[in-house]
Amino acid sequence: MRHIPSKLTLVAGFVLAMVFTFSCSGDNDDGNDQNGGGGSCSINGGTVKIGSQTWMSENLNCNVAGSKCYDNDPANCAKYGRLYDWSTAMALPASCNLSYCASKVSAKHQGICPSGWHIPSDAEWTALMDFVGPGTGTKLKATSGWGNDGNGTDEFGFSALPGGSGGSGGGFTIAGDSGDWWSSTEYDANYAYYRYILYYHEDVYRLDGYKGDLQSVRCLQD
Repeated sequence: MRHIPSKLTLVAGFVLAMVFTFSCSGDNDDGNDQNGGGGSCSINGGTVKIGSQTWMSENLNCNVAGSKCYDNDPANCAKYGRLYDWSTAMALPASCNLSYCASKVSAKHQGICPSGWHIPSDAEWTALMDFVGPGTGTKLKATSGWGNDGNGTDEFGFSALPGGSGGSGGGFTIAGDSGDWWSSTEYDANYAYYRYILYYHEDVYRLDGYKGDLQSVRCLQD
């Protein structure tokens, strides 16, 4: 379920990319592996510097319990990264999908991101949008991989891909048409803010989504 966007957010930047291997782990405060606690994996990828921020230049593909490949196809994990519900991405108890967990969320909340990286807050996503400026979606989208002639210019090396999303009931949206990325910031007990790019729009939308839905994760350096 998606709420109507409270406002559009936009972005502009500068690129510095380098390739290396990240290692990712999540420690859950109740030891429940379903929420990413105790899981670990290696991710090959790069970084991109946009303004004062350094982002991963691809979606997280950390195979922790509770994550899924789009349409349950491993090839989609290799292409788009994995999809996570909010509590799994945050490495918090599953109950946090249905209740306020602000007391468990740190300012730079690592979640399932590798050490030295964190799940971006709503304010940090907004800072990216503000820096990139008008036409944010077009500027952040990859130059290939988007359906219906929806490719972007990838001016800053962010290389956003349309990994789609999954519903808590098991269904999936259409990969190739849209991308959804979690923030660490709650909207209310059941919803958290995220960013949404659609193939035929040049903007990035700020929405609040049901925490139990499955979305992509893009980590931000501490």
